[in-house]
Amino acid sequence: MPKKLSLKVILLLPLVALTLSGCGLTVTSTGSSGAGSGGATDGGVFKSTNKGNNWQQQVSIQTVGRARNFAAVDVNALVLDPGDNQAIYAGSVANGLFYSYDSAASWQAAAGLSAATINDVAVDPKNKCVIYLAMDNKVLKSADCNRTLSGVYFDNDLTVEITALAIDLANSNNVFIGTSRGEIIKSSDAGLSWRTLNRFNGQVDKIAINPFDAKIMFVGTDAKGVFRTMDAGASWVSLADKLKAFDNTLRFCDLVLAKEEKTNVFLATTYGLLKSTDDGDSWSKLELIMPEKDAKINALAVNPANAKEIYYVTNTTFYRSLDGGKNWTSKKLPTNRAGSAILIDPKDSAIIYLAAKKAKN
Repeated sequence: MPKKLSLKVILLLPLVALTLSGCGLTVTSTGSSGAGSGGATDGGVFKSTNKGNNWQQQVSIQTVGRARNFAAVDVNALVLDPGDNQAIYAGSVANGLFYSYDSAASWQAAAGLSAATINDVAVDPKNKCVIYLAMDNKVLKSADCNRTLSGVYFDNDLTVEITALAIDLANSNNVFIGTSRGEIIKSSDAGLSWRTLNRFNGQVDKIAINPFDAKIMFVGTDAKGVFRTMDAGASWVSLADKLKAFDNTLRFCDLVLAKEEKTNVFLATTYGLLKSTDDGDSWSKLELIMPEKDAKINALAVNPANAKEIYYVTNTTFYRSLDGGKNWTSKKLPTNRAGSAILIDPKDSAIIYLAAKKAKN
């Protein structure tokens, strides 16, 4: 039975200026003009069925009557449902949430969120009808396949943004949020109550949980680098000492955990691209085509079934390695906007999704 989305809330949000992912990708919103109206039409989501050799813009919105799309929209969050590889969620800048249940062939716009900036989306791995949205200083949750939304977290400081979301794959009652103020906050009861695990003194850009052992987690911050816990958040350590052999590693860009026989940790920083096979205790450098200082990686993706397949995007270029980073191919992005997120279909790794948004250096 197909999922339907009817969000019975109306939220009027102020104009925002949003900085994401640590590597200088900055988006300034000028307000919501409505999906598909005004401005250049090279935004939204692109799809490749051949590992990035060719791309097709996929932005058609299901509607009756006048054709609509979100080709003019900046997308800063792109998430796959871990239980359904055809279900994709695209969080936009000042244009709300778009979702597809047919591998991006068609999309729907979430009702009541047309002016919202969606910073992140998380889908319960045990229940595809349970979805969390990070928006402004709050977290919204749907427990009925998006028929309704309710607020489960609200920060007292209206200037704070909820910048990251993550759900424990082993126990989906454990939900984690990161804030622009620097906290990682946990709920052990699916959003009913919350407690702060740690304060990092730098915006939390990414929360990643080890797929083999949920007690091991990583947090990437925009100013203080990468932190790790081995005890489910009871204690945290900075990985700065373990990364001191590499320059500028405190400037975080992205982090991906790839599950094979063991977890492979891939870390993108302003230094370049690093890899660890021992949960961050030691790191090796992956040689890139360009000098590390010019990498400026916006988003990173690794094939969940084959950690030798690595992809990343910059403001202008899509890079691919099929041999663990020994050799790379590069192609101009299919848009004049920056690449802001990449997804790989876990059931068909030839399928890749790319999100685009305007960059301001």
